[in-house]
Amino acid sequence: MDNLLSPVASYYTDKIKEFGPQPKGVDWNGEDGQLLRFEQLCRVLDPEAAFSVVDVGCGYGALLDFLQERYRDFQYLGIDISETMIETARDLHKAAAHAHFLSGTEPESPVDFAVASGIFNVRLGSDEPNWKAYIRDTLQRMHAFSKRGFAFNCLTSYSDADRMRADLHYADPCELFDLCKREFSRNVALFHDYGLYEFTIVVRK
Repeated sequence: MDNLLSPVASYYTDKIKEFGPQPKGVDWNGEDGQLLRFEQLCRVLDPEAAFSVVDVGCGYGALLDFLQERYRDFQYLGIDISETMIETARDLHKAAAHAHFLSGTEPESPVDFAVASGIFNVRLGSDEPNWKAYIRDTLQRMHAFSKRGFAFNCLTSYSDADRMRADLHYADPCELFDLCKREFSRNVALFHDYGLYEFTIVVRK
């Protein structure tokens, strides 16, 4: 797994160094798309009750800013494989007593919810079978450390062929929906209707 993710960590470290804490710094095109992704992922959260959430692949902590504007009572943990991302996130959110940032791939103890935005997209030179195995393993671990549910997004295999890049992974939404239904929960939702070349899957327990 380290051999698979080490080039990805370097890729995102270079992005945040080049562009700083903005959407391009985590390889997104702009803020509008980033906010739209957050809205889809946060469908898994419960706005009526306190919760804990881990942001897998948190980047510079943009999701924390989104949550602070919309939710009142929550504990946030951001984790990322890029140490530079974590350092940037910590520096930006020094005043957020309810938030912590750690380098790695999973929390030290279970949380209510887990979300992952964009962590399955950039596969660089990894072949498709190994990358699919990484996605499956990551989802299994997210299932294991989330008590109430988790959500993730992927670029879609239904993207226009002339827009696809060889270094990116375009997942089959039906395949991942089936995986989540069979292995994780009866309560699974697939959202593929929000105007981006991607989809979001929400798993509720």
